[in-house]
Amino acid sequence: MPANSPVVSQILDKSGMIYLSGGAFLMGTDDQEGFPADGEGPVREVTVKPFYIDPCTVTNEEFKQFVDQTGYRTEAEAFGWSFVFHLFVSEATAQKVKSAVQQTPWWWVVEGADWQHPEGPDSNVEDRWDHPVIHVSYQDALAYCKWSGKRLPTEAEWEYAARGGLVQKRYPWGDELKPGGQHKCNIWQGKFPVKNNASDGYAGTAPVRAFEPNGYGLYNVSGNVWEWCSDWFSPDYHVKAKRVNPSGPPTGQARVMRGGSYLCHKSYCNRYRVAARSKNTPDSSTGNIGFRCAADAE
Repeated sequence: MPANSPVVSQILDKSGMIYLSGGAFLMGTDDQEGFPADGEGPVREVTVKPFYIDPCTVTNEEFKQFVDQTGYRTEAEAFGWSFVFHLFVSEATAQKVKSAVQQTPWWWVVEGADWQHPEGPDSNVEDRWDHPVIHVSYQDALAYCKWSGKRLPTEAEWEYAARGGLVQKRYPWGDELKPGGQHKCNIWQGKFPVKNNASDGYAGTAPVRAFEPNGYGLYNVSGNVWEWCSDWFSPDYHVKAKRVNPSGPPTGQARVMRGGSYLCHKSYCNRYRVAARSKNTPDSSTGNIGFRCAADAE
């Protein structure tokens, strides 16, 4: 089945999901480490209704079940290529790479890279079934959600869940990145983009249940992979928008991504903070974007 084809949904199974009662919380940040141009601020009280959310991002194993049942082809497979971080590409594949992203030259256009071949045609996920699926576009995430009977979280729901009950903390566990010297998430250590010390144990993706969950039981809401949200991205729409169950602008060019990834580093990205946000076009596919599912409580 080609990408974007209709997908028949199965019966929604909420048994493994986390129920959150919703309510009011302080969304956004005016933190000096933040990026005002991204629309992280101002801090505002937002209310979300009760909802369910998955404790983890969708894994390779789960995505394979979807593909096996539906025959779905991701957009990366349809396009024939995806973006791969340069340090992960084998010598043989590197010789065939013809282009990179001009502003971010560490992203290489690798033919044959997709969710089953994350670093190119000579790679596989046989030892990464419990890692987050990557090289999935927003459209691919929607297709999986429809099949599973779930949906993508709104940006407000995502942040409410990611905060884990803490109020205005920088990270899901508090204000200190490494309390007691302990790594709490999978991000970049070293000199970006040429040397990753991987002192947190991972250079690329980590298993979806690596590190401790937050106060609501969600794993890896900081680092590991960016997570698609349902909202169109705008740096300022939220300033005057409704603050009860907000769902973002009615239109846009890019969708919101949250949580940062294994490539985030304070010197460059620093978007593994819980209020940080980013964006990408709905057909974008890279080696550090995944998603987690949500569902209505009704």
